[in-house]
Amino acid sequence: MKTILIPTDFSDTAYNAASYALALASQLGTSRIILYHAYELIVPIPDVPTAVPMVNPEDLRESSMEGLEKMKKELAPLLPAGATVVTRADNTLLAATIDSVCRQEEVDLIVMGITGGSKMEEIFVGSNTIDVVKHTTCPVLITHGNTTFAPIRKIVFACDLRKVADTTPIEPLKKFLGAFNGELHVINIDHESRNFTTDTPFETLMLDTLLEDYQPEYHFIDNPNIVQGIVEFAENIHADLIITIPKKHGLFESIFKRSNTSKLAFKTQIPLLTIHE
Repeated sequence: MKTILIPTDFSDTAYNAASYALALASQLGTSRIILYHAYELIVPIPDVPTAVPMVNPEDLRESSMEGLEKMKKELAPLLPAGATVVTRADNTLLAATIDSVCRQEEVDLIVMGITGGSKMEEIFVGSNTIDVVKHTTCPVLITHGNTTFAPIRKIVFACDLRKVADTTPIEPLKKFLGAFNGELHVINIDHESRNFTTDTPFETLMLDTLLEDYQPEYHFIDNPNIVQGIVEFAENIHADLIITIPKKHGLFESIFKRSNTSKLAFKTQIPLLTIHE
């Protein structure tokens, strides 16, 4: 895990996510951390009264870089030995270009914060984070606004046991599991076996083969609410991390519509790692 990208809007939630990311960098052996600010230039609209203040693009960029340097300085005491922090600012929409930024910077992980405060906070702070999850193929780790770092020792991997070989991002998943070297719990949420098919035993065996190096424990949980089932199990075993795969199709598809993703992220203080199929 050489490079972690931390998008920021300079809010308390963003600072908290950055603090978490720096502590996590020590566990992952990360050597390069990027503080990233995507700012938006307001383009003048014809027929709008001239009394509307005009924004100088250079002033906007300068302000962005000043904020990044201030953040870098304040986070310096938390920087792991051997790691460096660089800054980057772009005049762009964050979700629209996050994937290309990750490719350019060879990013291994994005760390972002989300808040569980008022509904208005969830809309404005949560939407950027959820949009990043939807628009990048890079793994995204979401921290709650008040999450404090604890070494990741106990991991919950929520899996729908469908087309395991085709949809499980096994290489990046193994990369994280190897770096964390933690206790792995694989959970499947169902209700009255409605999603159990003749293929389910085979899919379970296939996943067990893929994850055999990590000695996973399997748990089959009956709960009509997938999000609630994941959260309750993770909290009951005092998990340090929840891993999910935001599939385009399948049982977990509904979780990654904005409203349900937010529910999962807001529901618990446990960080959520999303790895795309």
